[in-house]
Amino acid sequence: MKLGIIGLPGAGKTTIFNALTRGDAPTGQSVGGRFDVLTAVVDVHDERVDILTEMFQPKKTTFARITYTDVAGLKKGAGQSGGMSGPLLNHLAGLDGFVHVVRAFENEMAPHPDGSVDAARDLEVLDTEFLLSDLVVVEKRLEKLRHGLERGAFKHNKAEAQAELKLFEQLNEALSAERPLRDLDLTDEQLKSLRGFGLLTLKPVMVVINIGDDQDEINLQNDHKKTLITNLRGKLEMELAQLSAESDEDSDDGASLTMFMDEYGVTELSLDKAIRLSYDLMGLQSFFTVGEDEVRAWTVARGATAVTAAAAIHTDLAKGFIRAETVAYDDLIAAGGLSQARTAGKLRQEGKTYIVQDGDVISVKFNL
Repeated sequence: MKLGIIGLPGAGKTTIFNALTRGDAPTGQSVGGRFDVLTAVVDVHDERVDILTEMFQPKKTTFARITYTDVAGLKKGAGQSGGMSGPLLNHLAGLDGFVHVVRAFENEMAPHPDGSVDAARDLEVLDTEFLLSDLVVVEKRLEKLRHGLERGAFKHNKAEAQAELKLFEQLNEALSAERPLRDLDLTDEQLKSLRGFGLLTLKPVMVVINIGDDQDEINLQNDHKKTLITNLRGKLEMELAQLSAESDEDSDDGASLTMFMDEYGVTELSLDKAIRLSYDLMGLQSFFTVGEDEVRAWTVARGATAVTAAAAIHTDLAKGFIRAETVAYDDLIAAGGLSQARTAGKLRQEGKTYIVQDGDVISVKFNL
């Protein structure tokens, strides 16, 4: 999963990036609207992986991972005048979703570029930029389809062109009404046909309201599908995340981290909270493979079949799929091991169409 951290200048994108990645990238710097990006790959810490590692004592443990990118260069007007720049649009189009940071904190040393702090206004501004960018793409495609049908250019696939025209008219209607495309109930086939167009408002969005250390949480209205809103105390969370990174190497820092979290009433680091929300937002879940060589977490969409899970491990497993030996995580832990789970009748033989459940421990049997 690859998520882009976006926001208007001064929103605190890099502060949130550091909080989510335990990084120390410089904050408060302007790139003058130039497209720029920072990238970090983060392990998805899952205590179930730790427990499975303790049980199987593997040579290697591998967590699932999320890639976060801190995207600079977004500003008012980016979606107008023919759309966003090519490199910026290409990067945004290649992301699975967005973490949209909106500013709600006051800072006299770094005043808001618009002269006042208004989280709802800033959220609407960048949403509008993405809507306008998509509208440029959709209108261009509509013009090409209409012109082509009038000239008979689609005589060999006229029905497909007419269906696409109808779809893009639906997209145009939504965008013109200032509705993001993720609000539409599009079929999987329609979504697949749109992948190459880089439509930004199709992507899920987690809105992060960046509040001050002592500031109350802010409620923003959310009427859109595939959208989550959460509050984070960005500066505080960045400091806690950096202390967390240091605590991995020093037990004294670990005690300090616990003390500071207790002092500020923080029960969960923003990194863990954002990952949990990201999985919910993207409709993802984890399954595990175990053994003496490796314990590993894998990520698949909720509703994925056993053969899809096999393909996530390796395409050859999907090609030669025979069956998936499966046990629920809780059943495995309660039994005390795979052989005990088999004796207890908890280790099942599942076929290609089995719907994988979160926490399943799977061993794929295959033959090529």
